[in-house]
Amino acid sequence: MAANLDWGTLGKAKELRQRILFTVGLLIVYRLGTYIPVPGIDGGALKDFMDQAASGIGGILSMFTGGALGRMGIFALGIMPYISASIIVQLLTSMVPSLENLKKEGEAGRKKINQYTRFGTVALALFQAYGLAASLEAGNLAHDPGWYFRAGVVITLVGGTMFLMWLGEQITQRGIGNGISLIIFVGIVAEIPGALAQFFASGRSGAISPVVTLAVIVMVVAVIAFVVFMERALRKVHIQYPRRQQGMKIYDAQSSHLPIKVNPAGVIPAIFASSLLLLPTTIATFSGQQDVGPVMSTILAYFGPGQPLYLLFFTAMIVFFAYFYTANVAFKSEDVAKNLKNQNGFIPGIRPGKKTEEHLDYIVARILVVGSAYLAAVCLLPEILRSQFAIPFYFGGTSVLIVVSVTMDTIQQIQSHLLAHQYEGLIEKSQLRGRKRSKRGTARK
Repeated sequence: MAANLDWGTLGKAKELRQRILFTVGLLIVYRLGTYIPVPGIDGGALKDFMDQAASGIGGILSMFTGGALGRMGIFALGIMPYISASIIVQLLTSMVPSLENLKKEGEAGRKKINQYTRFGTVALALFQAYGLAASLEAGNLAHDPGWYFRAGVVITLVGGTMFLMWLGEQITQRGIGNGISLIIFVGIVAEIPGALAQFFASGRSGAISPVVTLAVIVMVVAVIAFVVFMERALRKVHIQYPRRQQGMKIYDAQSSHLPIKVNPAGVIPAIFASSLLLLPTTIATFSGQQDVGPVMSTILAYFGPGQPLYLLFFTAMIVFFAYFYTANVAFKSEDVAKNLKNQNGFIPGIRPGKKTEEHLDYIVARILVVGSAYLAAVCLLPEILRSQFAIPFYFGGTSVLIVVSVTMDTIQQIQSHLLAHQYEGLIEKSQLRGRKRSKRGTARK
């Protein structure tokens, strides 16, 4: 599609330009908000604390919040509570009959589900904000600890998350691309220059050998190319439509294909797996206590980043969420089979209905063997290298997956707008030519 587009028309597409400028403006507002600090924080103590934790859990958490957590800005929670709430609501929609019926009610049902998602976002943000406030007090990072400090932190962080949710919705509706994904994308990209400077400074100081530096650069390029290839990979299922008659017209039999992505779940399995496995380390990092107890010490010893059990469970979680999210949200074989049956389409050699659903389940299960293995490989290889060579997390598999996926989706939407603008131009030209010909015909008469 990109080969057939004239990118010179970008200057003529006024609506697309306005959408892009609107999106950039709101993303700038988001970046400015990450530098506004939460009231009552000891800035010097926080900086020293995050510098010590930056090579491990601090760098990972800072990536998901665009650096706001490291500076303890008003957007320190980021957009992750909204993402978690939306995914939970989507999963409940596919499992709870009342919510599933609500989804089928059209626009009214969709608004109701969005309202439930916002309520879930507030609940998760309240829980996380209070935990973060208590952790800041325990870590001696507050000027005046107490209930007033906790209330101030909770109100500020929850308000910041809700404002980010509103920004994302505005970008999706009036801008270009998916607003929530772009907020995470900008947060990652904005921190990459600092991570690059830190990485090359380590190379100059001798902490990382030149061979490892070159190998990391080659690895990042290879991982990006591999992610692009796998995200574009499809399994095409042949669909046949029989000969049919509509009114006086008879339509011949047609054939098409049903595209099934190798990775239908996208980056959701990696984000979910990372969030669950980072929970014990996050609690220990912000607790500020030297003795975290025998249970937590054992968990951190075996499930810390880079440990064998951490990598094993990380892989298991990625595979589990890849299958679970695909079956319940990304690709529901029952709905696809029902739609094919309603359109009189069928897979050659497979009976419509239940047999088609079982056949699609079989195909998706086989595809996900490759898809989940691809996700696990992309996420684990940089994780191992990071633990062995102290490579910044911004070169990790999860960040590369998010950046590449969001970039591809945004460019595809821009191309769609440009293509629609070109079609509109062709239609206007054809209409003008038709009017000129009609005028010439009437003049001759």
